[in-house]
Amino acid sequence: MPSSVGHALAGVAAAWTADLVPGDRAWRTAPPYASWYRRAGNGLTVACLALAAAPDLDLLFHSHRRITHSIGAAILAGIVAAIVAAKLRRPIVRVALMCAGAYATHLVLDWLAVDNLPPYGIQMFWPFSDAWLISGWDLFRQTERRHFLSAATIWTNSQAILQEIAILGPPVLALWLIRVKALARFSTELSRRDHSPK
Repeated sequence: MPSSVGHALAGVAAAWTADLVPGDRAWRTAPPYASWYRRAGNGLTVACLALAAAPDLDLLFHSHRRITHSIGAAILAGIVAAIVAAKLRRPIVRVALMCAGAYATHLVLDWLAVDNLPPYGIQMFWPFSDAWLISGWDLFRQTERRHFLSAATIWTNSQAILQEIAILGPPVLALWLIRVKALARFSTELSRRDHSPK
């Protein structure tokens, strides 16, 4: 299964992809002179990064790749995000779908990964099915979580992380460049509209 680095990159990609969808996104824009944090989408992008890595918290409870690695959990993440968005007066549907999508990237990456530990795969369609699913495409390497500080584990995980960066890094970089240009243009159009004579 992929590392937290790969999952985090996928979560950021989900957030930035959602920013390109037309609709109410003025609150996600920032001028070119703003900080990198603001231009990257502030706390919501960080939340998507965290949500994409969050399913692996089930390792703490020895129930890895079960309920937390499912469509049901992604839907729950979207519902919680919708409630928070409503309280913060943000676009509810956009935020809910962005967060659920970021969470769901974890499922996709794990489904596409090598899994050497039975039962193989994840219970992706829980609560509708408890079947274990894996694609067999082995796009991402298996990471090692036992003997975490041994030289063999560090080597295995370093190779996995480098592969994840090689696969996910270019799309994330492309999304950043497109997003910054698109939202900067959108921000300029909004400010022109606000200052145009009535």
